[in-house]
Amino acid sequence: MYRYFRLAATFGMMAGSLLAADALEPAKNLPAMFTGPGSCSSPSCHGGVQPRQDTSVLQNEYSTWVIKDKHTKAFEVLTNPIGQRMGKILGLPHPETAPKCLTCHSLDVPIAQRARTFDNNDGVSCENCHGAASNWLGPHTTRDWNFDKSVQLGMYDTRDIIKRSEKCLSCHLGDKEKFVDHKMIAAGHPDLYFELDSFSAVMPRHWKEPLDKDPWIGVRTLAAGQAVQLREHLLRLARRAQGDVWPEYAELDCYACHHSLTAAKDSWRQERGYPDRAPGVPPFNASRYVVFQRILQEIEPGAGQQLDAELVQVAKLVSELATDRKRLVTVATAGSEIADRLARRIVGMKFDQAATLRLLKGISGDAERISAQGERAAEQAAMALESLFVAYSTSGKPANQEQLRAAINGLFRQLDDPSSYRPEKFAGQMRAVNALL
Repeated sequence: MYRYFRLAATFGMMAGSLLAADALEPAKNLPAMFTGPGSCSSPSCHGGVQPRQDTSVLQNEYSTWVIKDKHTKAFEVLTNPIGQRMGKILGLPHPETAPKCLTCHSLDVPIAQRARTFDNNDGVSCENCHGAASNWLGPHTTRDWNFDKSVQLGMYDTRDIIKRSEKCLSCHLGDKEKFVDHKMIAAGHPDLYFELDSFSAVMPRHWKEPLDKDPWIGVRTLAAGQAVQLREHLLRLARRAQGDVWPEYAELDCYACHHSLTAAKDSWRQERGYPDRAPGVPPFNASRYVVFQRILQEIEPGAGQQLDAELVQVAKLVSELATDRKRLVTVATAGSEIADRLARRIVGMKFDQAATLRLLKGISGDAERISAQGERAAEQAAMALESLFVAYSTSGKPANQEQLRAAINGLFRQLDDPSSYRPEKFAGQMRAVNALL
């Protein structure tokens, strides 16, 4: 730890010479190096014990991360018995050194970009999200420096909701370089799911939300995050349709196959039937659209109808084992472009109490359709209702707030055993939430 404090002090001493006003342009041309989280750990920087409210940042960000944040454990799970067993199944005898694993479980960057203080055993650390720090580490501690200048020197703009979503989804969904496929899931890797506002809320927060400027930022984060998630999902689908392996079962509804078997008379799946696909073929995983579909009905019905048309085709094509892959790529790409346009519109929108209440009512009122899509769709609805409720209750203080909270908690209890998920029970709980609104 001492070397980390010494490094931070060294960068602080360098600040005066590096950060004259005319130093910004030369610094842009320096190679960006990853320094490791220790460079942020000084008590006078981000390593304080108590959060401060008299500064632009809390100054205990490193302390929060290193003590409370699960991202610090991301590398360690590669070395525990389960991680080692998964590695053997996948033909990776040492997952803690395998690029396939390190790309999301640590900060795995080229050796040429690693400063002497770098250590990828730190797990998912500061620079995974904020970018290589060497060019702005010293400058950003100086007087009159601002966030925009740091961004110019390579800091990743996590204040931008779209960019923040993209950064999170690069691991929590995958991108061109990193992904979780059915083979990895079969080896024991958890299936990936994500909802930006919910995941942000359960993190040990080490940032300040501008609630004084936008008390409904959580609603906007939810809506924009849903759009970006759908966009990235469709782009992933298009990439996989162009790959060597098809069908890629990770794009389908996992629990359509992996569920508790019952007698035919008790099977809700058989009762529901197999619309637009042959019996026995798992459906497309629509969980990344079911909530966003309701959001679009609130904010832009016309665009929702256009996106609906594309997604109907996507679902049909994915559920055909010998599908027209070129057509699937075309349709999925078209859908991703619509989702991208909507995401960029949403980040500029303003939400209020009335809109939030309409979203709460719209999602909870769509109980049958959402619940019939399966466990993953129900999961997205539960997370969305929780996020909307938090925003609504923080501002509105409804008289039946405790009843609403208990009803929404009841949704999550319906998801405790995914393979035994029952849509009629989840739909009933959704209706209970709706009746309280």
